[in-house]
Amino acid sequence: MPQPVEVSSSVAEANRKAAERVPPGTDEFEDATRGHLAIPPLPAVPSRAPGGEPVWDFAGYTFLHRSDTPPPSVDARLWRQGRLAAMAGLFLVARTPEHTLYQVRGYDLSNMTIVESAAGILVLDPLASYETAQHALKLYRETTGSRKPVIGVVYTHSDVDHFGGVRGLFDERGGEVPDIPVIAPEGFLDQVAGEHVGAGPALARRAAHTYAPRLDKNPYAQAGSGLGLTLSTGEVTLVPPTVGVGDADNGPVPRERWSGEDGIPWRPGLYRQVVGGIRIVAQRAPHAAAPAAMTLYFPQLRALFLTHGAAHPLRGGQGCDARAWSHHLTEAAQSFARHTDVALAAHHWPVWGQERITEFLSVQRDVYAYLNDQTLRLVNRGGSGPEIAEELRLPACLADHWYTRGRHGSVSQDVRAVHQRHLGWFDGDPAQLWPYPQAEAGRRYVDVIGGPEAVVTAARKAYEQGDPRWAAELLNHVIFGCPERSGPARRLQTKALSQLGYGAADGVLRNLCLSGARELAVGVREYARQETGDLVRSLSVEQYFAAVARRVDGPRAADEQRSPVVLRWRVTGDPARECTTTLRNGVLVHVPGKDLLAGTPQATITLSRAALDSLCLEGPDFLRNFTAAVERGEITLGSPDHLPYATRVFAYVTAPGTGLPSAGPAGPRQAPVPPRAGRNWS
Repeated sequence: MPQPVEVSSSVAEANRKAAERVPPGTDEFEDATRGHLAIPPLPAVPSRAPGGEPVWDFAGYTFLHRSDTPPPSVDARLWRQGRLAAMAGLFLVARTPEHTLYQVRGYDLSNMTIVESAAGILVLDPLASYETAQHALKLYRETTGSRKPVIGVVYTHSDVDHFGGVRGLFDERGGEVPDIPVIAPEGFLDQVAGEHVGAGPALARRAAHTYAPRLDKNPYAQAGSGLGLTLSTGEVTLVPPTVGVGDADNGPVPRERWSGEDGIPWRPGLYRQVVGGIRIVAQRAPHAAAPAAMTLYFPQLRALFLTHGAAHPLRGGQGCDARAWSHHLTEAAQSFARHTDVALAAHHWPVWGQERITEFLSVQRDVYAYLNDQTLRLVNRGGSGPEIAEELRLPACLADHWYTRGRHGSVSQDVRAVHQRHLGWFDGDPAQLWPYPQAEAGRRYVDVIGGPEAVVTAARKAYEQGDPRWAAELLNHVIFGCPERSGPARRLQTKALSQLGYGAADGVLRNLCLSGARELAVGVREYARQETGDLVRSLSVEQYFAAVARRVDGPRAADEQRSPVVLRWRVTGDPARECTTTLRNGVLVHVPGKDLLAGTPQATITLSRAALDSLCLEGPDFLRNFTAAVERGEITLGSPDHLPYATRVFAYVTAPGTGLPSAGPAGPRQAPVPPRAGRNWS
């Protein structure tokens, strides 16, 4: 392993000053340790894969507990957040004679919440991996002695750390889930399909840098991610929801069907579920933590389970609508605050007491409203996204609360997200309408400045003067524009990114910078891939072919296949499905049943749903998987003459890239055509 970059004097001084502004209060530590019943019995959670690396490392974070005083290489606010997030184990949150509410924290990026009744246990947000969920439930059972069955599962939103461990709850059954309600907000599976399958490889690479599970855990590397410590790297599983809150057959409860047992006065837009005597009042919160999300209230425990918001998640995916999230928080405060004794979530630790909960909801609401409204005010006065992001700060009345100080994002990122949501990517400057890609722009900047050596000299001066931000921007031009002559730039960029990481209060920003620095120092490392077979198997046939269509090499297909290629699919099973796919104009079009516009199919393909899934799951080469399945007899064709048409289509289905860099060029790229006077920019 390379030696860590030493902290520069300017970053060390900035971190020292930041430490002076960290509030001395102990409320967060009291809340984070309240009800602690048991610690993790193992130093790490082992992988299910033979010989696999541990999927979660408790022992790696012991350095966070060794000192209240942060080292110079970690911002004091992030150090404190990391120490809070590293308080792992089983916690008792609330109890009545009939019901008990527990949380297992510090076993993944998220928490697992357990509501216990006489009939069994309801599990909320079963972490990101089979293994971490399995061991979290095991801790609950060994500590409480309970052998009550899991009688229901709730996914509060569609991020992987809120559903990926679900089969781990049923390890004693081999991961097979009994006939129990699996509850999720409306649109959950569509969002999972679009994000975690459609853009899954790209998101996995991004997560490998934003949460950095493979970085060393020490004061010079990974020290937490703000939202939690990191993301586990075990097997991702999914059981499709059986109950959709907000679906056509599961609408809001009308006033005449409201009950005093629901614990609060009736309001429009509230939903109800009852599982094993556990009563749940749900409020949909679309475009909060994710496009499919919800807040839950447990009247028997007077407990409010909140979703969360992130205006712009750097890991990728759709962020929240800041104004919509502000509205949802207002609704939550109005509906539940006066009837709530504890508020908790799938991240961090609970808050107790009606007065504190009301303030917590109100201040969070005000933060998102302020960011949304002030960004738009400054946009309307002529500001661009980058200018507003540099200028706008939270006022002291909002920023003085510990829970508003971004550890998983920042005001700057949120401002850019608000600008993007309302005005799109264009900032209004016509000179920014058609910028060159990084490699071509870098080459031209380096030429203008005087060559790679001159750029590195200027960057080194900025670095030595305590401006690693400008040094990193300069060096990027050399790394992307002149990769064959970028050795000195890469070495200096390793230092610049390290300093930016050391000085970051935002855990994700720190991880991104330090992951980039490590990559430049030792090369690209394969990201921690997770088995995602359950995600593919959970897709509808339409969602499946939408995912395949995103892998089609459109330019080559459009150039080579001037006539449509029509395939008729018959997917056997219960229920059986028939559909048509047409490759035309570089696009794979899916139509359920017969495509009335496509003409006569050139091939008919009959296969089981399991065989269809295997075309994606057996490896990245779709064509090879198809050919092998035909040879094994798992797929049958209408006639031998049909095979060339099928293979012609599947030859265009590409594999996602692996081991791609984040801090340098991915490889040779085609330079854009230089603009000419009067040339159409389209």
